[in-house]
Amino acid sequence: MLIAKGIQKYYGNLWVLKGVDVEIKKGEIVSIAGPSGSGKSTLLHILGTLDDPDEGNIFLQDKKVSELRGKPLASFRNKHIGFVFQFHHLLPEFSALENVCIPGWLAGRRKKEVQDRAKELLNTLGVGERLENKPNALSGGEQQRVAVARALINNPDIVFADEPTGNLDSANARDLHQLFFHLREKFQQTFLIVTHNEELAQMSDRILHMKDGKITDKG
Repeated sequence: MLIAKGIQKYYGNLWVLKGVDVEIKKGEIVSIAGPSGSGKSTLLHILGTLDDPDEGNIFLQDKKVSELRGKPLASFRNKHIGFVFQFHHLLPEFSALENVCIPGWLAGRRKKEVQDRAKELLNTLGVGERLENKPNALSGGEQQRVAVARALINNPDIVFADEPTGNLDSANARDLHQLFFHLREKFQQTFLIVTHNEELAQMSDRILHMKDGKITDKG
């Protein structure tokens, strides 16, 4: 479903990614693990089209996304890719429900359809009673669940998660781990996760170990 070939990235004279190949199948939960500075987050951002590779190609559902630019790229990303980050990035002026709905509205979907889907996701994720709360009235664990619902609102082909439990206590981190697997079971959702959390990595279907800009072990 996701195929990346020969991904290279430079920042000035620094060679960050050194010809990385990745293949992710539908419904897989795959973790990328490795020491700080190994290129994990850079790879995730490039695979998620948030950054461009200097060399290499990326295909998602047979679409060569590494060739897209500007509005076509933004539209493709919004409809086909979901993101979960360590610090949630929820908009403080909007309610939990509105935060989840925004990507759906940007995709041009009908307002009620998006709201109904957002309510379903928030209920599935255990925060259905917090729809009208703004982020500052939610706990860290609740904010991250809202962020996961937002990532899923457009039924993406894949969700990229960059240290999704890095800002959570151990109990909330464990709950979020279990949620990923519940979402895979319920929606056949695919996840690619950068994590330092060994427990989450070991629960994944596969671990891609990175060191010095290369994948050293594909699990």
